[in-house]
Amino acid sequence: MSTNTITKETQTAFALWLKSEEKAEATIEKYGRDVQAFAMWLDGSPATKETAADYKKHLLGIGRVAAGVNAVIAALNSFFCFMGWAIKLKPLKIQRRTFRDKDRELTKDEYTRLLQAAKSKGNERLNLVLQTICSTGIRVSELRFVTVEAAKAGMAEITNKGKTRAVFIPKKLKPLLLSYANGRGIVQGCIFITKTGRPLDRSNIWSEMKKLCHTAGVEPSKVFPLSAA
Repeated sequence: MSTNTITKETQTAFALWLKSEEKAEATIEKYGRDVQAFAMWLDGSPATKETAADYKKHLLGIGRVAAGVNAVIAALNSFFCFMGWAIKLKPLKIQRRTFRDKDRELTKDEYTRLLQAAKSKGNERLNLVLQTICSTGIRVSELRFVTVEAAKAGMAEITNKGKTRAVFIPKKLKPLLLSYANGRGIVQGCIFITKTGRPLDRSNIWSEMKKLCHTAGVEPSKVFPLSAA
């Protein structure tokens, strides 16, 4: 019976597998570092549900922030799956801040009015873009990472300026994204695309955002930061 020992050979094989899955180079490097750090912490001991859970506590104990711990968990779970080991760590629950502070704060009522305004105009895409941005904290420039594959997995890997982070997609948002994609015949890749099939960016929805603010009676300065590149 396998002792679930992490070796240099298995780490190399994992990296090659990630490459075959067309993962970004930054993701491959990060996942590799996370698995290697776990292996060093184990110091020759086998990887088990118990040791993996203890490592999760260890990361919190040394001051790693929840988002950082969840990024490590995503890497380790990917490795465990690759190895065929019956180990899976649960990510930490993170209370996300949807709205802004003080004078620039977008209140829940204003957010609701924006969604209703988009819906009344029949603009399903803009409605869903707002929900995605506000529930995940990503920027419009990062919407390209919200793919069919990410929606199914419940997690998007955001790569920006050479850094990769894991962003979890709320359970209530997942079926909305998949239904939207299915209705437009999008079976893989980026969900929010233009008529020509290119990933949606800030310039594509800038004017739509302005008109939406006017219709909903919301100060534009409270919404534009959500679209910052």
